[in-house]
Amino acid sequence: MRVKMLPTLHRTNVVLDENIVQQALKLSKLKSKRAIIDKALHEYIENHKNNGLDWLIKSLDGESPFFEGYDYKAMRSRSLPKYK
Repeated sequence: MRVKMLPTLHRTNVVLDENIVQQALKLSKLKSKRAIIDKALHEYIENHKNNGLDWLIKSLDGESPFFEGYDYKAMRSRSLPKYK
């Protein structure tokens, strides 16, 4: 049986812009300010690990934001004309 280790926690006091905190609470549907800050830090780290582009690639899911209906997966499977 493996024992799950709890992360080391760091206690701090910060002054936050209440308008931004309220907007984040509404958008995220998280229940606490601590959860908002924790999620923001995790997202910041993930975005900067991959030069900030990995989230974009994941969010596109094969769709192009520039051409409506463009699907690269469908284009890969189409038959191409044969040239002689």
